[in-house]
Amino acid sequence: MNRLANEASPYLRQHADNPVDWYPWGPEALERARREDRPILLSIGYSACHWCHVMERESFENEGIARLMNEYFVNIKVDREERPDLDGIYMTAVQAMTGHGGWPMTVFLTPDGTPFYGGTYFPPEDRPGIPSFPRVLAAVAASYRDRRADIDKTASQVQQLYENARGEARPTGQVDRALLQRALRSMESRYDLENGGFDGAPKFPQSMSFDFMLRNWRRTGATAALDMAHGSFRAMARGGIHDQIGGGFHRYTVDARWLVPHFEKMLYDNALLARLGAHLWQATGDAEARRVAEDTIDWVAREMTSAEGGFYSALDADSEGEEGKFYLWDESEFDELLGPNAPIAKAHWGVTSGGNFEGRNILHVAEVPELVAARRGIDVEEVTSIIARSRETLYAARAKRVWPARDEKVIASWNALMLRAIAECARAFGRDDYRELALRNGSLLFREMVREGSKGPRVLRTRASGASTIPGYLEDHAALALGALSLYELTFERHWLERARALADSTITWFWDDATRAFYDTASDHEQLVTRPREPTDTAMPSGNSLAVELLLRMAELFDDSSMRERATTVLESLAAPISQYGAAFGHLLGAADLLVNGALQVAIVGEPHSPTFIELSRELADHYLPSLVLAGGPAEASAGIALLADRPTLDGRSTAYVCRNYTCQLPVTEAGELREQLKEGESGGKQKADSRKQ
Repeated sequence: MNRLANEASPYLRQHADNPVDWYPWGPEALERARREDRPILLSIGYSACHWCHVMERESFENEGIARLMNEYFVNIKVDREERPDLDGIYMTAVQAMTGHGGWPMTVFLTPDGTPFYGGTYFPPEDRPGIPSFPRVLAAVAASYRDRRADIDKTASQVQQLYENARGEARPTGQVDRALLQRALRSMESRYDLENGGFDGAPKFPQSMSFDFMLRNWRRTGATAALDMAHGSFRAMARGGIHDQIGGGFHRYTVDARWLVPHFEKMLYDNALLARLGAHLWQATGDAEARRVAEDTIDWVAREMTSAEGGFYSALDADSEGEEGKFYLWDESEFDELLGPNAPIAKAHWGVTSGGNFEGRNILHVAEVPELVAARRGIDVEEVTSIIARSRETLYAARAKRVWPARDEKVIASWNALMLRAIAECARAFGRDDYRELALRNGSLLFREMVREGSKGPRVLRTRASGASTIPGYLEDHAALALGALSLYELTFERHWLERARALADSTITWFWDDATRAFYDTASDHEQLVTRPREPTDTAMPSGNSLAVELLLRMAELFDDSSMRERATTVLESLAAPISQYGAAFGHLLGAADLLVNGALQVAIVGEPHSPTFIELSRELADHYLPSLVLAGGPAEASAGIALLADRPTLDGRSTAYVCRNYTCQLPVTEAGELREQLKEGESGGKQKADSRKQ
């Protein structure tokens, strides 16, 4: 066993019995590299990564390759989910050197941590266009020994790349409605009209961009934006990327039709997709969007929740050494398990004797229940019932298979994204079980992963094996504050709002830099790295920058805090040019820009949250898709400090709703019907639900 045996990360422990002399990232490894003047071989991956497992089996378990690694390098293994700062810093370099990135990421560093060569997966033997890993190891070692000047030159060029990103953030354009429309057009130019989503293969579920399209429809009434968002979600929901039996979504598909997934399941993808499903249901009334969102939350509750309420990170793509084996089906299994119901189930999920993936079947919705019923002359209700019963039978049978490995790290930001999704689903669908799930998770996160300090609360990044470790990043602080805010909107319990505000203040204290007028991903007291990372783009999940901007804008509305609004505006203006040109790279940030440009729809509900009138008003509010909603509520005597609740009395002792913009309100109302009429006028465009249920 090497040094990784005692690490908390399941990914690092997977490499504990490699013959490689692995170090975790830390002073011991870095000091050895400096003392012995050795190059560092940095390998970054994560537990659910299929090709990470392949490279481990082929190379890191190979005695000969391990001998080369140990002879020439100080070998460091990093879990990218624990250390997104290192992953971001070195991915920037690899992409600059090679034009692409991915995992496993293999980077060679000078002893001071500067990268000079890198790539992703390397095979054990030469392949067309890809050198073998032993060849790379030998070449890098020889270059470091014999051509040091070339190494130093490359390292200097990379340092300049980092230096260019350290400058002061300056305005690059106006953040206005024209910018939002330019960003939307940039997305539309990449839209796949045939299959939904963006571009061709591989196809990723870019939930944040679809959410921005939905916002645009709500503002302008442009049905094309709604059709793109709704059509893409429906295509994913019916594709192989969606686990038709167990719920939840895989990470991406290798084809353009959403059929053949890369089978790992990540918590953050499912958080973003569940939230999008809830928004689509609010906007359109589409029962399928609601069912898929609920299936996703149910999967998390059933398979991805710890006894103490934390949400696990990921399910592996592989089981029994084969990618996707857990999720594939033979036609004979359907016939044996489902008996007389098999023909309907096979028609619905596209099961054939030849299969659609290496002779087996990836389930997808080949025929919707209405079509299955029409072709067989039976009632839709009967088909729907057969499909539901078949799903239960297939799930029970699948549960007896060897399960994919599960990464049981609890990551603060990923948990906070799922917490927010569950809280919004609880509001939208009126689900008390989701409410309890969200509250349990929120209580765990603030109890075990937030530490009070002299300058406010600090979030810890991960929790594994009952211990919380690693200082949190910008994304952890901002996401958890937004999660607390969603619990306040769900419960109207003041302590959740106070926690959100305290974390917002800490986000500024530790991650905002007055000199550069920007947020950084690492705190000001973080260990010194080759650069201090500042990633503005939204990748598979929202960036820390975009989460922080949204948080500050929402806090500014609740507390009428101009300094928070000014900081958020500064960040948005510094990114105006790239946002308008590369809209899909800023999906979440565009949502924040929309909030700044169009202003918040402020709603205050004053009264006792458990009273029938209060419940009726909040239930009416939850039925509507209101993307710029900023909500406050509770008894008048508990409103101190909340600008949105200031001077908002109840009418005749009944709970009362105020619909406002810029703290100027319409007439207060006490009836759900009156609130409904005001909400219809509260947001421009998209005033009626789209009739998608008949499609």
